[in-house]
Amino acid sequence: MEGSYPNQIDRYQDGGWERAESEVIVESAVSLMVNGDLWLTFRCTPIDLEALAVGFLFNEGVINEKEEIASVHVCEHKDIIDVWINHPTEKPANWQRTSGCTGGVTSIESIYNLPQVDSSRKEEFITPEQVNDLVRLLFKAQRLYQTTGGVHTSVLSDGIAITASSEDIGRHNTLDKIAGACLLKDLHPQRRILMTTGRISSEMIQKAARIGSAIVISYTSPSSISIPLAEQMGIVLIGYARGNRFNVYSHPERVVKKGWSKIDPAAVSSHLSAS
Repeated sequence: MEGSYPNQIDRYQDGGWERAESEVIVESAVSLMVNGDLWLTFRCTPIDLEALAVGFLFNEGVINEKEEIASVHVCEHKDIIDVWINHPTEKPANWQRTSGCTGGVTSIESIYNLPQVDSSRKEEFITPEQVNDLVRLLFKAQRLYQTTGGVHTSVLSDGIAITASSEDIGRHNTLDKIAGACLLKDLHPQRRILMTTGRISSEMIQKAARIGSAIVISYTSPSSISIPLAEQMGIVLIGYARGNRFNVYSHPERVVKKGWSKIDPAAVSSHLSAS
């Protein structure tokens, strides 16, 4: 499977040893070149690299539209992504380390400068039943995880089916890949619900707001900064969504009891078989 490689292991089980084959997630150093200049080096799983580069530049506010991209090229060895933008742009003078696994970075000085998402529409409400359906949808999208473990999965949904999905060793990389896929594939869903297996920290809320998601759902926990940030930006933040339970950390008034249909299983299967 792309993004993993076979590896022989010694497995101990039930008091005995055996030699076995396993799949291990790939971790690579991939450099981002913008208009001929080296900007940074990602630590990532080397799949969907075009989307990773474009989504990172979008989430950092370097580009806003697909039309700003002249070309995106991944070199043969998948260790350089060469992006050309059709207008002048300057490499940020300072990169700030984020809390992302594998070492995320951002040039955005204040996360509180991001605009609020539009949470006034009825599409930005959700029911407990729909949250549970969406978590099951996220589980079905975990292809690499089911083979290797040790990888994060994120999914963008319109509430009915998957719009875009991504997997990577870095949870922040998955949201960059989703943003890039939306730009490169001209995906413009009216409703945008983000689901992820990763911890929700401030940079994850930052990326979710940039993508335009008013609902963020995670298998695990939010950080102390992400909760007030989600509250300020109009994002429903849901954590520890697993089984038939979850916690609501911001805007609980938008988690309602009635009025939404179930996930369409046929639409989910169609997307996963096509991706």
